[in-house]
Amino acid sequence: MSPPGMEQPFVEGSVESKVGRVPRVSSALTCADRFGSFKARWGVRRMQFSVDPGLYALGNPDDNARVFVTANYKMSFDRLREALTGRDAWILVLDTNGINVWCAAGKKTFGTEELVQRIASSDLAQIVTHRELILPQLSGPGIAAYLVKKRSGFKVIYGPVRSTDLPLFLDAGCKATPEMRKKTFATGERTVLVPVELVGTLKWSLIILPCLFLLGGLGGDSGFWAGTMRYGLFAVVAFLCAIVSGAVLTPILLPWLPGRAFSFKGLVMGIIMATLVAIFWPGDFNEWAGRAEIFAWFFLIPSISAFMAMNFTGASTYTSLSGVQKEMELAVPLEIVGVGIGLLLWILSLIVS
Repeated sequence: MSPPGMEQPFVEGSVESKVGRVPRVSSALTCADRFGSFKARWGVRRMQFSVDPGLYALGNPDDNARVFVTANYKMSFDRLREALTGRDAWILVLDTNGINVWCAAGKKTFGTEELVQRIASSDLAQIVTHRELILPQLSGPGIAAYLVKKRSGFKVIYGPVRSTDLPLFLDAGCKATPEMRKKTFATGERTVLVPVELVGTLKWSLIILPCLFLLGGLGGDSGFWAGTMRYGLFAVVAFLCAIVSGAVLTPILLPWLPGRAFSFKGLVMGIIMATLVAIFWPGDFNEWAGRAEIFAWFFLIPSISAFMAMNFTGASTYTSLSGVQKEMELAVPLEIVGVGIGLLLWILSLIVS
Protein backbone atom coordinates (compact mmCIF):
# COMPACT_ATOMS: atom_id res chain seq x y z
CA MET A 1 0.00 0.00 0.00
CA SER A 2 1.36 3.43 -0.97
CA PRO A 3 1.96 5.97 1.80
CA PRO A 4 -0.33 9.06 1.90
CA GLY A 5 0.52 11.73 -0.67
CA MET A 6 2.19 9.42 -3.21
CA GLU A 7 -0.43 10.03 -5.89
CA GLN A 8 0.43 13.73 -6.22
CA PRO A 9 2.06 14.61 -9.58
CA PHE A 10 5.10 16.31 -8.07
CA VAL A 11 6.05 13.26 -5.95
CA GLU A 12 8.99 11.28 -7.37
CA GLY A 13 8.96 7.93 -5.64
CA SER A 14 9.71 7.43 -1.96
CA VAL A 15 12.46 6.90 0.60
CA GLU A 16 12.58 4.35 3.37
CA SER A 17 12.45 5.54 6.95
CA LYS A 18 12.28 3.77 10.31
CA VAL A 19 8.48 3.85 10.13
CA GLY A 20 8.03 3.06 6.45
CA ARG A 21 8.09 4.80 3.11
CA VAL A 22 7.91 8.62 2.85
CA PRO A 23 7.01 10.45 -0.40
CA ARG A 24 10.05 11.99 -2.09
CA VAL A 25 10.05 15.37 -3.85
CA SER A 26 12.68 17.21 -5.82
CA SER A 27 13.97 20.75 -5.42
CA ALA A 28 13.65 21.24 -9.20
CA LEU A 29 10.26 22.69 -10.09
CA THR A 30 8.58 21.46 -13.27
CA CYS A 31 6.69 23.49 -15.84
CA ALA A 32 3.46 22.19 -14.27
CA ASP A 33 4.56 23.52 -10.86
CA ARG A 34 5.33 26.96 -12.27
CA PHE A 35 2.14 27.06 -14.33
CA GLY A 36 0.17 26.18 -11.20
CA SER A 37 1.76 29.13 -9.39
CA PHE A 38 0.93 31.41 -12.33
CA LYS A 39 -2.72 30.33 -12.25
CA ALA A 40 -2.89 30.81 -8.48
CA ARG A 41 -1.52 34.35 -8.88
CA TRP A 42 -4.46 35.04 -11.19
CA GLY A 43 -7.00 33.45 -8.87
CA VAL A 44 -7.58 30.35 -11.03
CA ARG A 45 -8.42 27.41 -8.72
CA ARG A 46 -6.51 29.23 -6.01
CA MET A 47 -8.05 27.27 -3.12
CA GLN A 48 -7.29 23.95 -4.85
CA PHE A 49 -3.58 24.76 -5.17
CA SER A 50 -2.57 22.73 -2.15
CA VAL A 51 -0.43 19.82 -0.97
CA ASP A 52 -1.56 16.84 1.09
CA PRO A 53 -0.46 17.47 4.70
CA GLY A 54 2.19 15.15 6.09
CA LEU A 55 5.89 14.38 5.90
CA TYR A 56 7.94 14.54 2.69
CA ALA A 57 11.52 13.69 1.88
CA LEU A 58 13.61 16.11 -0.14
CA GLY A 59 16.44 14.25 -1.82
CA ASN A 60 17.76 11.39 0.35
CA PRO A 61 17.52 12.51 3.97
CA ASP A 62 18.72 10.31 6.82
CA ASP A 63 17.83 10.40 10.51
CA ASN A 64 20.15 13.38 11.07
CA ALA A 65 18.66 15.53 8.29
CA ARG A 66 17.02 18.82 9.22
CA VAL A 67 13.24 19.14 9.38
CA PHE A 68 11.54 22.14 7.77
CA VAL A 69 7.92 23.01 8.42
CA THR A 70 5.64 24.78 5.94
CA ALA A 71 1.99 25.29 4.99
CA ASN A 72 0.09 23.12 2.53
CA TYR A 73 -0.38 26.04 0.15
CA LYS A 74 1.60 24.60 -2.77
CA MET A 75 3.35 27.85 -3.60
CA SER A 76 4.79 27.95 -0.06
CA PHE A 77 5.80 24.28 -0.38
CA ASP A 78 7.39 24.87 -3.79
CA ARG A 79 9.34 27.94 -2.69
CA LEU A 80 10.76 26.00 0.26
CA ARG A 81 11.94 22.96 -1.69
CA GLU A 82 13.31 25.14 -4.47
CA ALA A 83 15.37 27.10 -1.91
CA LEU A 84 16.90 23.86 -0.60
CA THR A 85 18.47 22.82 -3.90
CA GLY A 86 21.26 20.31 -3.38
CA ARG A 87 20.28 19.54 0.23
CA ASP A 88 18.67 16.52 1.83
CA ALA A 89 15.90 17.34 4.27
CA TRP A 90 12.54 16.39 5.68
CA ILE A 91 9.59 18.71 5.00
CA LEU A 92 6.65 18.59 7.39
CA VAL A 93 3.55 20.07 5.77
CA LEU A 94 0.79 21.36 8.05
CA ASP A 95 -2.88 21.46 7.11
CA THR A 96 -3.57 25.19 6.72
CA ASN A 97 -6.58 24.73 4.41
CA GLY A 98 -4.47 25.75 1.43
CA ILE A 99 -3.51 29.12 2.96
CA ASN A 100 0.02 30.55 2.95
CA VAL A 101 2.17 30.62 6.09
CA TRP A 102 1.68 34.25 7.12
CA CYS A 103 -2.10 34.32 6.67
CA ALA A 104 -2.51 30.86 8.18
CA ALA A 105 -0.47 31.89 11.24
CA GLY A 106 -2.76 34.87 11.74
CA LYS A 107 -5.78 32.59 11.51
CA LYS A 108 -4.11 29.98 13.78
CA THR A 109 -4.40 27.20 11.20
CA PHE A 110 -0.60 27.27 11.10
CA GLY A 111 -0.67 26.88 14.84
CA THR A 112 0.69 25.05 17.84
CA GLU A 113 -2.03 22.41 17.94
CA GLU A 114 -1.73 21.51 14.27
CA LEU A 115 2.07 21.35 14.50
CA VAL A 116 2.06 19.09 17.55
CA GLN A 117 -0.53 16.78 16.04
CA ARG A 118 1.33 16.61 12.72
CA ILE A 119 4.58 15.72 14.50
CA ALA A 120 2.79 12.84 16.21
CA SER A 121 0.84 11.59 13.17
CA SER A 122 3.99 11.51 11.01
CA ASP A 123 6.01 9.61 13.66
CA LEU A 124 8.68 12.26 13.26
CA ALA A 125 10.30 11.43 16.61
CA GLN A 126 11.06 7.94 15.31
CA ILE A 127 12.33 9.13 11.92
CA VAL A 128 14.95 11.64 13.12
CA THR A 129 17.37 11.42 16.02
CA HIS A 130 17.53 15.16 16.72
CA ARG A 131 14.73 17.32 18.13
CA GLU A 132 14.79 20.51 16.09
CA LEU A 133 12.30 22.04 13.66
CA ILE A 134 12.97 24.99 11.35
CA LEU A 135 9.86 27.10 10.88
CA PRO A 136 9.32 30.21 8.72
CA GLN A 137 9.69 33.39 10.75
CA LEU A 138 6.26 34.56 9.57
CA SER A 139 4.66 31.56 11.29
CA GLY A 140 5.52 33.10 14.66
CA PRO A 141 2.07 34.61 15.40
CA GLY A 142 0.48 31.15 15.34
CA ILE A 143 3.12 29.16 17.20
CA ALA A 144 3.84 28.95 20.93
CA ALA A 145 7.36 27.49 20.77
CA TYR A 146 7.49 26.58 24.46
CA LEU A 147 4.27 24.54 24.14
CA VAL A 148 5.61 22.74 21.08
CA LYS A 149 8.73 21.82 23.07
CA LYS A 150 6.71 20.76 26.09
CA ARG A 151 4.22 18.62 24.19
CA SER A 152 6.40 17.12 21.44
CA GLY A 153 9.97 17.44 22.64
CA PHE A 154 10.93 19.37 19.50
CA LYS A 155 12.64 22.75 19.68
CA VAL A 156 11.38 25.45 17.30
CA ILE A 157 14.00 27.40 15.34
CA TYR A 158 12.70 30.31 13.31
CA GLY A 159 14.27 30.60 9.89
CA PRO A 160 14.50 33.76 7.78
CA VAL A 161 11.53 35.65 6.36
CA ARG A 162 12.41 34.72 2.78
CA SER A 163 12.99 31.12 1.78
CA THR A 164 15.71 32.26 -0.62
CA ASP A 165 17.85 33.16 2.42
CA LEU A 166 17.73 29.61 3.81
CA PRO A 167 21.06 28.44 2.31
CA LEU A 168 22.96 31.31 3.96
CA PHE A 169 21.00 30.82 7.17
CA LEU A 170 21.89 27.12 7.31
CA ASP A 171 25.53 27.67 6.37
CA ALA A 172 25.81 30.19 9.22
CA GLY A 173 24.70 27.60 11.78
CA CYS A 174 21.03 28.66 11.74
CA LYS A 175 21.87 32.24 12.56
CA ALA A 176 19.97 35.01 10.79
CA THR A 177 21.29 38.42 9.89
CA PRO A 178 19.14 41.51 10.58
CA GLU A 179 18.28 41.65 6.89
CA MET A 180 16.96 38.08 7.01
CA ARG A 181 14.56 39.11 9.77
CA LYS A 182 13.16 42.10 7.91
CA LYS A 183 9.87 41.76 6.01
CA THR A 184 9.87 44.08 3.03
CA PHE A 185 6.96 45.26 0.89
CA ALA A 186 8.80 46.46 -2.21
CA THR A 187 7.27 47.38 -5.55
CA GLY A 188 7.67 43.89 -6.97
CA GLU A 189 6.11 42.31 -3.87
CA ARG A 190 3.14 44.66 -4.12
CA THR A 191 2.71 44.27 -7.87
CA VAL A 192 2.62 40.48 -7.73
CA LEU A 193 -0.51 40.73 -5.54
CA VAL A 194 -2.43 42.75 -8.13
CA PRO A 195 -3.62 39.94 -10.46
CA VAL A 196 -5.52 37.90 -7.87
CA GLU A 197 -7.24 41.03 -6.50
CA LEU A 198 -8.02 42.24 -10.00
CA VAL A 199 -9.54 38.93 -11.09
CA GLY A 200 -11.61 38.70 -7.92
CA THR A 201 -12.94 42.20 -8.52
CA LEU A 202 -13.73 41.62 -12.18
CA LYS A 203 -15.91 38.63 -11.28
CA TRP A 204 -18.56 40.77 -9.62
CA SER A 205 -17.86 43.61 -12.03
CA LEU A 206 -19.18 41.43 -14.84
CA ILE A 207 -22.61 41.97 -13.29
CA ILE A 208 -22.24 45.68 -12.60
CA LEU A 209 -20.76 46.71 -15.96
CA PRO A 210 -23.69 45.50 -18.15
CA CYS A 211 -26.12 47.17 -15.73
CA LEU A 212 -24.31 50.51 -16.03
CA PHE A 213 -24.19 50.18 -19.81
CA LEU A 214 -27.90 49.42 -20.13
CA LEU A 215 -28.96 52.06 -17.59
CA GLY A 216 -27.12 54.58 -19.73
CA GLY A 217 -29.87 54.06 -22.29
CA LEU A 218 -32.15 56.15 -20.08
CA GLY A 219 -30.08 59.24 -20.82
CA GLY A 220 -30.55 61.68 -23.67
CA ASP A 221 -33.40 62.10 -26.13
CA SER A 222 -31.86 60.28 -29.09
CA GLY A 223 -33.09 56.81 -28.21
CA PHE A 224 -32.06 53.92 -25.98
CA TRP A 225 -29.02 52.66 -27.90
CA ALA A 226 -27.70 56.16 -28.48
CA GLY A 227 -27.93 56.67 -24.71
CA THR A 228 -26.04 53.48 -23.98
CA MET A 229 -23.24 54.47 -26.34
CA ARG A 230 -22.93 57.92 -24.78
CA TYR A 231 -23.80 57.58 -21.07
CA GLY A 232 -23.55 53.82 -20.61
CA LEU A 233 -20.20 53.40 -22.33
CA PHE A 234 -18.69 56.31 -20.41
CA ALA A 235 -19.98 54.81 -17.15
CA VAL A 236 -18.32 51.47 -17.98
CA VAL A 237 -15.00 53.17 -18.71
CA ALA A 238 -15.23 55.30 -15.55
CA PHE A 239 -16.04 52.25 -13.39
CA LEU A 240 -13.08 50.33 -14.84
CA CYS A 241 -10.86 53.33 -14.11
CA ALA A 242 -12.03 53.21 -10.49
CA ILE A 243 -11.02 49.53 -10.27
CA VAL A 244 -7.62 50.22 -11.83
CA SER A 245 -7.13 53.10 -9.42
CA GLY A 246 -7.78 51.04 -6.29
CA ALA A 247 -6.58 47.57 -7.29
CA VAL A 248 -3.59 48.40 -9.51
CA LEU A 249 -2.25 51.93 -9.13
CA THR A 250 -2.73 52.32 -5.38
CA PRO A 251 -0.66 49.24 -4.38
CA ILE A 252 2.04 50.02 -6.95
CA LEU A 253 2.34 53.66 -5.87
CA LEU A 254 1.69 52.94 -2.19
CA PRO A 255 4.80 54.56 -0.63
CA TRP A 256 4.35 57.75 -2.61
CA LEU A 257 0.66 58.31 -1.83
CA PRO A 258 0.01 60.48 1.24
CA GLY A 259 -1.44 59.15 4.48
CA ARG A 260 -1.06 55.89 6.35
CA ALA A 261 -4.53 54.36 5.97
CA PHE A 262 -4.96 52.32 2.79
CA SER A 263 -8.46 53.72 2.31
CA PHE A 264 -7.07 57.27 2.33
CA LYS A 265 -4.34 56.35 -0.14
CA GLY A 266 -6.99 54.81 -2.39
CA LEU A 267 -9.13 57.91 -1.97
CA VAL A 268 -6.28 60.17 -3.09
CA MET A 269 -5.55 57.96 -6.09
CA GLY A 270 -9.27 57.90 -6.86
CA ILE A 271 -9.49 61.70 -6.88
CA ILE A 272 -6.54 61.84 -9.27
CA MET A 273 -8.19 59.23 -11.50
CA ALA A 274 -11.56 61.05 -11.39
CA THR A 275 -9.80 64.22 -12.51
CA LEU A 276 -8.22 62.39 -15.45
CA VAL A 277 -11.59 60.87 -16.37
CA ALA A 278 -13.20 64.32 -16.23
CA ILE A 279 -10.70 65.62 -18.79
CA PHE A 280 -12.05 63.14 -21.35
CA TRP A 281 -15.69 63.50 -20.29
CA PRO A 282 -17.87 64.16 -23.38
CA GLY A 283 -20.61 66.06 -21.51
CA ASP A 284 -21.51 69.73 -21.17
CA PHE A 285 -20.74 71.30 -17.79
CA ASN A 286 -23.05 74.23 -18.55
CA GLU A 287 -26.08 71.94 -18.30
CA TRP A 288 -27.45 70.79 -14.93
CA ALA A 289 -27.52 67.16 -16.07
CA GLY A 290 -23.92 67.38 -17.19
CA ARG A 291 -22.78 68.78 -13.85
CA ALA A 292 -24.66 66.05 -12.00
CA GLU A 293 -23.07 63.36 -14.16
CA ILE A 294 -19.47 64.45 -13.65
CA PHE A 295 -19.98 65.14 -9.93
CA ALA A 296 -21.41 61.63 -9.66
CA TRP A 297 -18.11 60.14 -10.80
CA PHE A 298 -16.17 62.36 -8.43
CA PHE A 299 -18.07 60.54 -5.68
CA LEU A 300 -18.05 57.07 -7.25
CA ILE A 301 -14.45 56.69 -8.43
CA PRO A 302 -12.72 57.77 -5.17
CA SER A 303 -15.16 55.72 -3.05
CA ILE A 304 -14.64 52.55 -5.11
CA SER A 305 -10.90 53.14 -5.26
CA ALA A 306 -10.69 53.57 -1.47
CA PHE A 307 -12.63 50.35 -0.90
CA MET A 308 -10.47 48.39 -3.33
CA ALA A 309 -7.27 49.67 -1.75
CA MET A 310 -8.23 48.23 1.64
CA ASN A 311 -7.93 44.70 0.19
CA PHE A 312 -4.15 45.06 0.44
CA THR A 313 -4.00 45.78 4.18
CA GLY A 314 -3.44 42.12 5.03
CA ALA A 315 -0.37 41.91 2.81
CA SER A 316 1.41 44.99 4.11
CA THR A 317 4.14 45.28 6.72
CA TYR A 318 2.81 48.33 8.52
CA THR A 319 -0.77 47.51 9.45
CA SER A 320 -2.15 45.73 12.47
CA LEU A 321 -5.39 43.81 12.97
CA SER A 322 -6.77 46.42 15.38
CA GLY A 323 -5.71 49.24 13.07
CA VAL A 324 -7.39 47.63 10.08
CA GLN A 325 -10.58 47.08 12.08
CA LYS A 326 -10.67 50.73 13.13
CA GLU A 327 -10.01 51.86 9.59
CA MET A 328 -12.83 49.71 8.24
CA GLU A 329 -15.26 50.93 10.89
CA LEU A 330 -14.61 54.49 9.79
CA ALA A 331 -13.95 54.13 6.07
CA VAL A 332 -16.53 51.57 4.89
CA PRO A 333 -19.62 53.61 5.96
CA LEU A 334 -18.16 56.70 4.26
CA GLU A 335 -17.45 54.68 1.12
CA ILE A 336 -21.01 53.38 1.08
CA VAL A 337 -22.34 56.92 1.45
CA GLY A 338 -20.04 58.11 -1.35
CA VAL A 339 -21.22 55.36 -3.70
CA GLY A 340 -24.85 56.06 -2.77
CA ILE A 341 -24.56 59.79 -3.50
CA GLY A 342 -22.71 59.09 -6.72
CA LEU A 343 -25.31 56.63 -7.99
CA LEU A 344 -28.13 59.01 -7.10
CA LEU A 345 -26.48 61.89 -8.96
CA TRP A 346 -25.75 59.68 -11.98
CA ILE A 347 -29.32 58.38 -12.23
CA LEU A 348 -30.71 61.91 -11.82
CA SER A 349 -28.42 63.09 -14.63
CA LEU A 350 -29.89 60.40 -16.90
CA ILE A 351 -33.48 61.21 -16.06
CA VAL A 352 -33.22 64.96 -16.64
CA SER A 353 -30.84 64.84 -19.63
